[in-house]
Amino acid sequence: MTRTINQMQIFENTEIAFKLRNDRELRKAVMLFRLMFYPAVVRLSGILANLAIRLGIPVRWIVKPAVFSLFCGGESLGESQKVVDRLAKHKVRSLLDYAAEDQQTDEKIESAIREIIATMDYAVKNPAVPFTVFKPTALAPVHILSQTGLRTEEGKISGAVTEKFSKNFRTLCQSAYKRGIPVMIDAEESHYQQIVDNLAAEMMDLYNKEKVMIFNTIQMYRHDRLDFLKESIRNARKKNYHLGIKLVRGAYMEKERERALKLGYPSPIHPDKESTDNAFNSAITICLKNIDITNLFAGTHNEQSLLMLMDRMKEYKLENNDPRIYVSQLYGMSDHISFNMAACNYNVAKYLPYGPVSYLLPYLIRRAEENRSVTGQAGREQHLLKLEIERRKQLKIKRNDNR
Repeated sequence: MTRTINQMQIFENTEIAFKLRNDRELRKAVMLFRLMFYPAVVRLSGILANLAIRLGIPVRWIVKPAVFSLFCGGESLGESQKVVDRLAKHKVRSLLDYAAEDQQTDEKIESAIREIIATMDYAVKNPAVPFTVFKPTALAPVHILSQTGLRTEEGKISGAVTEKFSKNFRTLCQSAYKRGIPVMIDAEESHYQQIVDNLAAEMMDLYNKEKVMIFNTIQMYRHDRLDFLKESIRNARKKNYHLGIKLVRGAYMEKERERALKLGYPSPIHPDKESTDNAFNSAITICLKNIDITNLFAGTHNEQSLLMLMDRMKEYKLENNDPRIYVSQLYGMSDHISFNMAACNYNVAKYLPYGPVSYLLPYLIRRAEENRSVTGQAGREQHLLKLEIERRKQLKIKRNDNR
């Protein structure tokens, strides 16, 4: 499809893109994205951060002012409110995510469940927060979830391993349904994703009869996920429920490949970025072709995928603000996409993590690694930030000259 000039330029307006950021924040963002060019810096930062978590070393004093404020909502719902309000002024909604993962004790798991439900209660009162989200590893330790990929002698997953996790999972889905707030279930690593997929399908069959209340997340860097998406659509049609799909490329590429190599099984990940991109774009088309029963939440920073999404929406005569279709980017990244699409009346939600700094360190490490591994991502961010800094500088000069 031939694009109009306006559509090709939709991501180029830096004035709209960076309305949320003052000059100081722009300069700090440039510095951080510049650091992401250096693999050794990213790796060392990750090692030190993980060490600090294990040893309980306090890092809040340096992480919060240096990195946290640019990429996270706050340490609490109250602190995040300011960011939610600022985004809403520019027609950008928020997807609040309490960043608890790999909780090791029953006490911490129960605390995480209470906070996630508090986020749901908050969303009920705030139209700028149309979705909530939870990470399955907030409901059980990773080493426990990993056992769900193992089989007993009878060929069944051990009930002792899954019972408590499944109960917690169902509790959160039921809580979201009762409040009328859709909930997105984050994806996990492939060796324990199956139990998440099974429970998500069970919850959609139960709660998505009239509209989508439960979303499952599909990581399209896995080579089996297109078939999984097609099968999910067939099951939804057969059982007469709506399908909630959040599409992402994936967050655990290096870990997945390393684990497959170490344990001697075929990698579940596409061999190259082009294959992943093709799978992601195909998944968008499949969801839009089945939009009568499917709600699509496309989480991506890829401009070409979003241009394709807009093309397909126009081709299928779908309005820009069709309530069944959302796009999302991470807070602090790809503002040129989020704010410019929102200005064109597309439904946009920033993925906004919040919680204690120690909880958010793994998230921040993953973001740095992704920016390093995705070709051109950090460079593109830095280039646009510099353009806006220069635009503001020239505007100030012009104003001074006109005095």
